Amino acid sequence: MDLRISQLPFVTSGAPNSILAVVDYTTAVTGVTSAIYFSSVTANLSGATGTSGTNGTSGTNGTSGTNGTSGTNGTSGTNGTSGTNGTSGANGTSGSSGTSGSSGSSGTSGTNGTSGTNGTSGTNGTSGTNGTSGTSPVSSYPYVYGLFSQTGNSDTISGTTSEFSLIGGGKGSLLIPANGFSVGDSFSVKMFGDLGAQNNDTLTIKVKSGSVILGTTGAITMPSVTNSHFTLDVGFTIRATGSTTNASIISSGVYSFNANASGSYEGSSFSTLNNTTFDTTSSNTLDITAQFSSTNAANFIYSEFLVLNKIY
Repeated sequence: MDLRISQLPFVTSGAPNSILAVVDYTTAVTGVTSAIYFSSVTANLSGATGTSGTNGTSGTNGTSGTNGTSGTNGTSGTNGTSGTNGTSGANGTSGSSGTSGSSGSSGTSGTNGTSGTNGTSGTNGTSGTNGTSGTSPVSSYPYVYGLFSQTGNSDTISGTTSEFSLIGGGKGSLLIPANGFSVGDSFSVKMFGDLGAQNNDTLTIKVKSGSVILGTTGAITMPSVTNSHFTLDVGFTIRATGSTTNASIISSGVYSFNANASGSYEGSSFSTLNNTTFDTTSSNTLDITAQFSSTNAANFIYSEFLVLNKIY
């Protein structure tokens, strides 16, 4: 029998989500189906798809049917199989690689650059502070120390009758400042030197403080002396301090030399207390002088050694 599509019965398999698959239909002029093919409706399964025909030229599209109520979309037909691609042509063989060029020779090494100048030195750190000085030991006795040491020969006194000093230059000082003496201060001076003398001429040795005579040998009558040696030893002690007539000093000494004829030692000694012209309130400078009685060229004297010490 011929039925309209809208008159088809609703078919179900009894399973949920069952569907009716419309496989194909053709339309007649009357608007009814001439043939309907469908497979049994099963749960969630579509009917089997027919094999696709071979592709050829596409057919013209059919005219669209009149719109009515939209039916369910039919399943799309499967695409026809694609034609096989032609085989690719074989690649040509690669050409052989060219030979590598030879390596160039190494260049000569460059000369070293000049060295940079040295940096300036850093500034010195500040000096540390000096430690405190220790205290000097306290002694119940007066200090004993050297005052002067002669470091060269004195001038030679010869060919003159004038009085000249026998003391040469040296280290230390021969000066005691004003008020520098104390009662009991004692000193020692030792002198060595060379001399010559004409027979019967005189030689006078004086120990002085400035112009004040502390002791003297007096005029010694000399024998004939050539290139002889002499020694002078003198000691001093302060007995009182103050100005003239108040200050007092004792000076004792021995002067000796070697005579040519006998080879014995000759000379003079003295011990003098000066309590009239000596002054401790003024500065005092030690001096030792010599004076001949004639200008005979045989008369000469000079010192080679002198040391002044404070001995108490």
